[in-house]
Amino acid sequence: MARIAVAATAPFGADVLERLAARHEISALLTRPDAPSGRGRRVASPPAKEVAERLGIPVVQPERPVAGLDLGAPIVVVCAYGLLVPESLLAEGTWLNVHPSLLPRWRGAAPVERAIMAGDAETGVTIHETVAELDAGPVAAQELFPIEPEDDAGAVYARAAEVAARLLEAVLADPAPLLAPQAGTVTYASKIGPDDRHLHLERPADELVRVVRALSPHIGARAELEGRSVTVWRARVADDGSFEPLEVQPDGGRRMPADAWRRGLK
Repeated sequence: MARIAVAATAPFGADVLERLAARHEISALLTRPDAPSGRGRRVASPPAKEVAERLGIPVVQPERPVAGLDLGAPIVVVCAYGLLVPESLLAEGTWLNVHPSLLPRWRGAAPVERAIMAGDAETGVTIHETVAELDAGPVAAQELFPIEPEDDAGAVYARAAEVAARLLEAVLADPAPLLAPQAGTVTYASKIGPDDRHLHLERPADELVRVVRALSPHIGARAELEGRSVTVWRARVADDGSFEPLEVQPDGGRRMPADAWRRGLK
């Protein structure tokens, strides 16, 4: 059992934190400050903080991490933290990043979403040394797995968390893990913006379905259907080749089967 700290914020990081806490002593969680969230803009804790508090793990929430920050462990596992760790702080310990892609493909903020949108047949997890350049550090461990045709982002992130915890077991057990330079073509997974969410219904149906899968269940694709604005959570390519929404959520309403929503409009 290793004594480690974890830097995480998003749901993926929260999942990895919980898996690590089952096998290791977690000295502290480094996470982003609480922030307004949702329609009501109420201040909410990051998902990783909710896990840490439930497990009794101390939480540290600086506006920005700086040199001299004591997290109580010589090794920090970073997973979907979301803030830049300065080189001065990286130099004070061993920082290992968990990234849900086969680096150097899809460096950046939305690797799972961009992989699904692009129609990638596989992705994976990379454990690498955290360096100043975004997701560019040498690799300690890497494993690929397929993206199944029906997988949405939630399914891929869950599989990635399981793989990450297993890979970290071997890396953390090795006092001097071998670090290999990243090899291959670098691509970047930019943050999902408003236009990424908009379903341009004139586009091919398979492309639209990939966008829906990529943004479910955590962001949501947006469309104008029957003259109404809705979020589309599930969709498929119909037998005639057209785009067929299966689950939608009208603004201000709940998720429901698309057929039921259409019947309610009559």
